[in-house]
Amino acid sequence: MPDAAPPPAHKRGLRTVAIIEAAKGAAVLLVGFGLLSFLGRDNEQFAERIVQHLHLNPAKHYPQVFISAMASLDDSWLWLLAGLAAFYSLMRFAEAYGLWRERRWAEWLGVLSGGVYVPFEIYKLAQQITSLRVGTLVVNLAIVSYLAWVLVDSRRAASRKPAAYG
Repeated sequence: MPDAAPPPAHKRGLRTVAIIEAAKGAAVLLVGFGLLSFLGRDNEQFAERIVQHLHLNPAKHYPQVFISAMASLDDSWLWLLAGLAAFYSLMRFAEAYGLWRERRWAEWLGVLSGGVYVPFEIYKLAQQITSLRVGTLVVNLAIVSYLAWVLVDSRRAASRKPAAYG
């Protein structure tokens, strides 16, 4: 049985969310390819050059954490991270496609995949309030709420239509 299409009023909103999801997928895919560019390199030396180029003190906490993290990245970790980035991107692209085509499964996927992040975003916000964290939570809640509303509104619209008997 094909998906019941949401009311036409939802088309613009669904397409806007689809564009956002496709952009997230593209950004993470680029990061994944960027990770692959570190294969076979001395990542610690590269991290030290970045820290130096940014005029940061390599003895301070955050630059040291960055250098240590880069030093511990071997090729198997890079492949794993790039694979996870590819999987995440695939999920975002599938969701974007489904939302663009007004598929109910994509609306559910958007609600579930976006809703998973909300507790973590609230936890991080409780640790420290920053404009980036507030903005991320607000945008995510807006998208999840909108998709949930579309699902409910579509169900209401479908229940108001008389059943076709043939």
